[in-house]
Amino acid sequence: YEAGAVPDDQRAALAADSRRYGAADGENDFALLTDGLEAERERNITIDVAYRYFSTARRDFVIADTPGHAQYTANMATGASQCEVAILVVDAVRGVQPQTLRHAAILSILGIRHVVLAVNKMDAVAFSQARMLEVVEGFAPAAQHLKLDLAVIPVSARHGENIVTTSGAMPWYRGPALLEHLETLEIARSDPGSGLRLLVQDVRRTADGQRLYLGTVASGGLACGDAVRVAVGGAEARVQRLIGAGGPVARAGAGEAVAITLTRE
Repeated sequence: YEAGAVPDDQRAALAADSRRYGAADGENDFALLTDGLEAERERNITIDVAYRYFSTARRDFVIADTPGHAQYTANMATGASQCEVAILVVDAVRGVQPQTLRHAAILSILGIRHVVLAVNKMDAVAFSQARMLEVVEGFAPAAQHLKLDLAVIPVSARHGENIVTTSGAMPWYRGPALLEHLETLEIARSDPGSGLRLLVQDVRRTADGQRLYLGTVASGGLACGDAVRVAVGGAEARVQRLIGAGGPVARAGAGEAVAITLTRE
């Protein structure tokens, strides 16, 4: 919104929806930009994954807004499966929760290494540096164990502090605002010579009853006859058929969406 990426008609709709759903003090409720389901708006939680697109002078972005609630953890994993950077939001008042650690573990399993720990609601703790450090201390062991490339940014999302521009309310923070960090972050690209990582997003049946695994190659490559191993559990098989967007292919590399059948289920 502050980056000028919300069209005028959507700004007007946001203002009207904010009044309808009782936003605090007559402010815009920016969650309504991504929480489009009626159930999400009535319960004030995120349930499904919502995608928003915007650009700045430096970079194009696709935001996948995913739920934090434990009941919808599977939806969080679905949204994260296509991302290069994760923004892990932690309430400065409540601190690190079991769900925070669960999300961090999912990010690690999906191979997402760039993580921003956004310590939110800093206005509710009087912009206390000591409180932010307590939150970071609670998350640090998990970040180290999971080998996350972690950046910590204290923010107040409701008031826009450290979101687009650096906040004057936290003079002790010397780092970039969230948007600046995302604009300048160097994404570690997959090494073409690295091992295969295929994120399975769906499983279907072929006409002859075989399981068909659909997903996007995140790193490495695969070809018919290649041996593959399930990351969790260790089951092994060989690629029997490999199907790309246009039909059967001999090989697929990083970034390609494929469907495969295996020699064993």
